[in-house]
Amino acid sequence: MTDYDFHFEVRDDGVAILRLDRPDTLNSLTFEIYRQLERLFVDLETDHRVKVVVLTGTGKGFCSGGNVEEIIKPLLELDLAQTLQFTRMTGAVVRNMRRLTKPIVAAVNGVAAGAGTVLALAADLRILSERASFAFLFCKVGLTGADMGAAHLLPRVVGAGRAAELLLLGDKIDAAECLRIGLANRVVAPESLMPDALALAERLAAGPALANAMTKRMLVNEANMDLESAIEQEAQAQALLLRAADHREFYEAWRDKRAPRFEGR
Repeated sequence: MTDYDFHFEVRDDGVAILRLDRPDTLNSLTFEIYRQLERLFVDLETDHRVKVVVLTGTGKGFCSGGNVEEIIKPLLELDLAQTLQFTRMTGAVVRNMRRLTKPIVAAVNGVAAGAGTVLALAADLRILSERASFAFLFCKVGLTGADMGAAHLLPRVVGAGRAAELLLLGDKIDAAECLRIGLANRVVAPESLMPDALALAERLAAGPALANAMTKRMLVNEANMDLESAIEQEAQAQALLLRAADHREFYEAWRDKRAPRFEGR
């Protein structure tokens, strides 16, 4: 197993747990953690042990974004080409999360700020502790709010007007507000966060992996399509799945009055 600067484990049921593990800095990110995340989300596509990923943090924070001393200060000493190399790497983390055809569940246990908000945003589902909060802080520190794909993803989750407000002002919003505007799928008591997130992940892992993967791929691909193109793409995708083994297994299970045993093919 590769050594990471965060906790990563794969359970026997196909649920992988990725836990950012720098609680003394609210799980801030370093250059090396970004590099490791970028690579990991590529490798997970072909890791057949993994069916679902749960992303969370240790302690009071989910992720406070880039560490001031370990990222922000050194970046001030780099030239433009080196800086662009860094910003492309951070964006690649989100790109690889969205390209991964396996569902990602963000279990947001506490503060999500800056890049931490975008990591949660790049997940497919977000379950928040009542103690969680979001703050898209980029503009507050003199940077564009459009970072790591935030200006592409956030309007699709909360709408253009609300996204503009969150990215321009950088105000902190609590879990209840996240739920109200659609940034959270669920808000639960702190002690229920991981049990509920894992229960959801287990449900996804036990389901039809091929259908889940195609659904995520369609959601990503169709974001910029017109309706006619989207309908045609869905027709082609559904035709493939209608001939897949999992759908036949559904029919045979229905006929035999038993639960289906999906194998992801």
